[in-house]
Amino acid sequence: MREPYEISLIQQYFSEFTPEQETQLRQLGPLYEEWNAKINVISRKDIDALYEKHVLHSLAIAAIFDFSLGGQMEILDIGTGGGFPGIPLAIMFPNVQFTLADSIAKKLKVVDAVAEGIGLTNVTTRHTRVEDIKDKKFDFIVSRAVAPLKDLWKWGKPLIRADRKLEAYKNGMVFLKGGDLAAEISESRLRPYQWDIHDIFPEEWYREKYLLYVPS
Repeated sequence: MREPYEISLIQQYFSEFTPEQETQLRQLGPLYEEWNAKINVISRKDIDALYEKHVLHSLAIAAIFDFSLGGQMEILDIGTGGGFPGIPLAIMFPNVQFTLADSIAKKLKVVDAVAEGIGLTNVTTRHTRVEDIKDKKFDFIVSRAVAPLKDLWKWGKPLIRADRKLEAYKNGMVFLKGGDLAAEISESRLRPYQWDIHDIFPEEWYREKYLLYVPS
C-alpha cells in the first residue's frame, strides 16, 4: 500500500486544518484503497487521483458555503455513493451533522467503515432513497451528479427547513455537476446560482465542472 498519502493539493486551497483534520484527510487514501479493492465505489483509474477528483472536488462546496458559521446545522448528502461529498465536508465542518443516504447498502458499508476508521463522530448513514425520507428535515442538501436537477429538487425541497442559519445564503440545495448544463437547467425550470469550479481550483480536471445552488 502506498504511503504516505499527500494532502498538499488540499492544503493549497484550505490551510486552516487542525492536526486532527490533517490526520483524517491523510487516512482517507489508505482506507479508500483498502475498501475499494473489496467494494468498488470509486473508478479503479481514479483511486490514484482520490484527492483531486473526489476529496477536493467535494470541498468545492466548502469554498463557497462555510457551514461552520451556522452552528449546529444538519446536512443531507443524497446518493452519497462512497461518501462524496459528505465525508470530506464532515471533516471540514466537525460541528455540523451529516446524514449520508444511498439506496445501495454495500456502498454505505464503505462509508461507515471510512467514517469509523478516521474517527468521524458527525456522520450517520441511511440506506434509503431520498424520496422515502419522511421523518426529518435539513438545513442544506448536497449531492454530486446523481440525478437530473429537476428530480433532485423535487425529492429534496420537502426536506429543507425554512429557518435560515447562514447569513449569506438561504437554506437550500447544492449540487456538483459537470458538462453542458443548459438543457438540464432549462428543463428544471429553476434558476440556480452557478460557479465554475475551475475558477476556484484551476486544476485542468476541473474544466466544465460546476457548483449549483438552489435556495429553497
